[in-house]
Amino acid sequence: MSWDFTEDAAFQALADAFRESGETSAMEFLANGEGAFHFQDLTQNAAGEGEDLSDSSALDAFQQEVIDTLEGRVSE
Repeated sequence: MSWDFTEDAAFQALADAFRESGETSAMEFLANGEGAFHFQDLTQNAAGEGEDLSDSSALDAFQQEVIDTLEGRVSE
């Protein structure tokens, strides 16, 4: 992925909401209302940056990268 999603405002909002939620699993957080909302914003921004997430495997890979990044930031 050529786009650095960690600099995106939607990712920043997602990371802040995840930290504030007290949830330990980013996957669980993305599955609920607030996490899903922020992730949807992030995927829309990714599309606007030219990332093709129309393929389910590309979307899954992107989601896993976001999950890994979120969980890494919380453990810091």
